[in-house]
Amino acid sequence: MATTRSAHTVWKGDLFTGSGQTSLDTSGLGTYDVTWDARAEKAEGKTSPEELLAAAHATCYSMQFSNMLKENGTTAESIKTSAAVDFVPGTGITEIRLTVDATVPGISNEDFQRLATGAKDTCPVSGALASVPSITVEATLAS
Repeated sequence: MATTRSAHTVWKGDLFTGSGQTSLDTSGLGTYDVTWDARAEKAEGKTSPEELLAAAHATCYSMQFSNMLKENGTTAESIKTSAAVDFVPGTGITEIRLTVDATVPGISNEDFQRLATGAKDTCPVSGALASVPSITVEATLAS
């Protein structure tokens, strides 16, 4: 059975001088200002589609990785994932870099790296972003 989550944006004006607000409808957690400048220049207290994608990707990856680690018999004590999304005006999203630091007792670095890459390849957000030319993961196993 599918689960649906929703958000909406109200935009006023043209792309370059207009502005909008994006609201997280399902959770009701907030409404965030968006502008072209926040997307292509400096954030200055506003968000962008790429920042929202970064949050979604970091969360999805962490969830997928934690599940894969558990299925491997090596439950993580902690997983910290960052996602950096590169946007080039006129081109689009060109790269996503996932960086993960995790504490996972009883796992070899070889298995850790294999599962880290597997999580990148199989998390649903990675699948949704498959048209991005480069999605990488740099994983560090804490000792």
